[in-house]
Amino acid sequence: MHTQITAPVVVIVIGAGALHATWNAIAKFTGDRLAVFALIGVASTLGGGLVLAVTGLPERAAVGFAATSAAIHIAYDLALMRSYRLGAFNQVYPIARGTSPLVVAFGAYFLAGEHLGAIPLAGVAILGAGLASLAFSSGRLTRAELPAVGAAVLTGLTIAGYTIVDGLGVRRSGDPFAYAGLLFFLMGPVFPVIAAWRRPGLSWLTGRGAARGLLAGALSLLAYGIVLWAQTRAPLAEVAAIRETSVVFAALIGMKLFSESFGRRRVAAAMLVAAGILLITA
Repeated sequence: MHTQITAPVVVIVIGAGALHATWNAIAKFTGDRLAVFALIGVASTLGGGLVLAVTGLPERAAVGFAATSAAIHIAYDLALMRSYRLGAFNQVYPIARGTSPLVVAFGAYFLAGEHLGAIPLAGVAILGAGLASLAFSSGRLTRAELPAVGAAVLTGLTIAGYTIVDGLGVRRSGDPFAYAGLLFFLMGPVFPVIAAWRRPGLSWLTGRGAARGLLAGALSLLAYGIVLWAQTRAPLAEVAAIRETSVVFAALIGMKLFSESFGRRRVAAAMLVAAGILLITA
C-alpha cells in the first residue's frame, strides 16, 4: 500500500499537468493533426530508445503491462484527435481529463487494493458533478455537441485504462525510467508509419510544423514520465487526480490562444472540477 501523496510530489505532478495541457494545445492548434501526432511518435520512439540504452529493459513482469498500455495509448491518441476535430478545446479537454480520475479511483480500488476515505469519495462525487456541468456548459446539451462530448468521454476512458495499467506495471518494473522508456519505444512508431504511408515523401517530417510537433512530443514524454515516477510513490487515484489540474491550465490556454470564451457556466463547472480534485487528494 502506498502512502498519502507528499507536497513535493504534488507540486511536481501539477507541473506535469501544465506540460500536458501545453502539448495538447499544440496538437489542437496545429491544423494537420496526423502530422503532429506522427512527430510526437518520432519523439517518443527516439526518446524511449535513448532511455532504454541507458537503463536496459524493466523487469519481465512489467513488459506485458507496457505493451498493453502502448496499445491503449494508440486508442487514446485516435480518440483525442477526434475530440479536437469535433469540439472546443476548453470543453472537450476538461471532460476527457476529468473523466479519468473517476474511473481510476474505482479501478484502483478493485485492482490495486487502494481504498479512498470519505473525503476523497466526496471529491469523486463533486468531480462528477463538475464534469456533468461542463457537458451542459452551453445551457443544454445540443445535438451538435453530442459527438464532441462522446469523443471526450471515450478519450477519458482510455486515459483511465492506461493509467491503471501503467500504475500496476511500473510498480513491477524495478525501474520507472526503464518502464517509461519501453512504453514510449513501443507506442512511438505507429503514427509515423501511418503518416509515411498516407503522406509519401515525408513532407510531414520536414514541414513548417515539424519543430512544433517535436516540441509537443518532448513535452508529452516529460509530462508522462513524471506521472509514471509519481505512481511508484503515491496511490494511483491521487496521482491521476492531481495530474488533472491540467484542466485549469487548459482553460487559460483556450482563452488566450484560441480566444475561446469560458463563460460563467464553464467557470463554475471548472471550479467544481478543481474542488473535487483537491478533495480526492485530502
